[in-house]
Formats: sequence, C-alpha cells, structure tokens
Amino acid sequence: MNNQELKIGVVGVGAIGRTHIERIQNKLQGAVVTACADVNVDFGKSVAEKYGCKFYANGEEMIASDDVDAVIVTTIDPFHEQYVMAAIKAGKYVFCEKPLAPEAEACKRIVEAEIAGGKQLVQVGFMRRYDPGYRQLKEAIQNRTYGEPLLLHCAHRNPSVDESYTTPMAVENSMVHEIDVLRWLLNEDYATAEVVFAKNTRRTHKDLMDPQVMILTTKSGVRIDVEAFVNTGHCYDIKCEVCCEDAILNLPEPANIQVCANAQRGHAIHKDWSTRFVEAYNTEVQEWINASKEGRVDGPTAWDGYVCQVTAAAASKARDTQTVVKIEMDEMPAFYQK
Repeated sequence: MNNQELKIGVVGVGAIGRTHIERIQNKLQGAVVTACADVNVDFGKSVAEKYGCKFYANGEEMIASDDVDAVIVTTIDPFHEQYVMAAIKAGKYVFCEKPLAPEAEACKRIVEAEIAGGKQLVQVGFMRRYDPGYRQLKEAIQNRTYGEPLLLHCAHRNPSVDESYTTPMAVENSMVHEIDVLRWLLNEDYATAEVVFAKNTRRTHKDLMDPQVMILTTKSGVRIDVEAFVNTGHCYDIKCEVCCEDAILNLPEPANIQVCANAQRGHAIHKDWSTRFVEAYNTEVQEWINASKEGRVDGPTAWDGYVCQVTAAAASKARDTQTVVKIEMDEMPAFYQK
C-alpha cells in the first residue's frame, strides 16, 4: 500500500467534505478521492463530476466497494455512527469529523465494535492536536521543562453567530475542541465540570447565554477555565495560557503580516476557524493518510471521541443544573493503551 495511492471515499459532501476532497486532490500526497456519497443526489453528482470521482447515492455501498480503501465521514452529526460502523464492518480505516457521535452511548457502541473487530481503524477529527502552536505547548508540558502545569486559562471567541446557535452549543459545538486538546496537552482525564454564565452581551439573542465559562478539574488537580464568547463582534480568537511551576506558557499567535493603514499599524487576524486552522487540517489529513497506508491509527481514537462526549455531557448537565458535576466513565480498555 505504501507505494500506491490510498483510495478514499468521502461520505457527505457539504462544506467540510468538499474542503477535504479539495485538499486531498490538490495539496496532499499519497491519496486520491475515488468516490463520494451524499443523500442529496443531484448535488453529490455535481461534486463527483467536479473532482473526477464516482458518485454513490448509498454511503454503505460506497464504503463496501472496491473503489475505496479508506473512508472520510463528514455527514451531519447524527449519521456519524452509521457510517463509522459501516467502515469498521468493512475493515477499512475511517476518519470521522468531530463528534464521533452526538451521544456518549453511541460513541461507546463504536468503541465496542472496533474492539470486537480486533483492530484500531477509527480516527476522530480533533484538528487542534495538529496545530503547530498546540504542538509546541505539548512538547514543553510533556517534557516538564518548566515544572508541573497548575492552571490553564483558555478562550474560544467568535465574531458572531446566528440565531440557530443556542446556549448548549457553547459546550457541545465550540468548547468540545478545548475538552479534547487540553486533555491531550496534559495527558490526563477530567474529574469534574462546571459551567457558569457571565453578564450577557448586547449582541446575543433570547436563546443564547453569551459569554459562558466552563471550569474543568483534572484528576491530578489541574484547574482549567475556558471562556466561550461567540458574539465578540470583532474577532476569531483562540487562547491558551498554561501556568506552570516555573513559567507561563502561551499559545503563539498565528503568523500574519503587519499592516499599516488608516494611520494605524497592526496585524491582521483570522475571521473564522477555516483559515485559522487550515495548516492543522492539512497536517491532520496528511498524517491520517500516511498512517492508514502503514496500517495504523496514530491520531485521536474512538476512545478519545467517547471521552470527549462523556465530558461534554457532564459539562452540559453542570450548565443546566448550575452545579459541579463529577465526570464518570469506564476505564480505558487495554485495546487503546499505547
């Protein structure tokens, strides 16, 4: 397989699906998109024609076909389980955009199916693990260069959201990225979760409390606060400050040109996730291609997807009850221990 192109089938050709097809066909190496599937047949056919791949109206049929060696799942969230399970059944490597499934119990079913199959096949699309800045933080924390991490202060800020974005989505759609990447940075699970509200911004609407703060405590006692402020009105801004015993570590700002205009000098900032993390997405998919060709999974696993949804569910319960909620889950199976 190493000397041959990995034949990839993409299920779901909405915005992120098309972006992945575009990067595989035009930017990355070692793979080609040979097939795609979508419930919107006419649109799916137009995408297949544009990128020169075969269209399937049925996702399971595409996954089982000889046209496909590995699968990318970019459907809407409720269908992730269906197609990941089909890939496991077919014995094919599968990259699933987050969440692995909306409910922790669905994630657990995927974990159990993968274990029953006897081989790790599933990777979850937590792309922040592939961002150069987060990788620098990971190295410094892992090496204990500056002593033990004690506190983390983080922020997840958007310029604006529309009225379809509601209070639960701050945890379940936005801060899930922090839930995964901070667990990865610290290499330990969480013990408790809490979510508190700030004074509402004038830019919010009746179904959204904004901003919110999620507070996590790890099993060793590291304290984390994550601000979600999704109607700042001016920026897409991701922050992570790690307070260690001997130093303060900050996530570096992305490299952007300095602009001098209108009697001001400053740096341009990203407007949304699609440009801020484009390098991370490219690295993520390239490394998945490389690992799949070598017969392994080395990114976020199905177990990581399960842990994220258990933690998010606890944080959501904490938000709704305005209490501190203990995070309880099964022990990690030996199957996922490296």
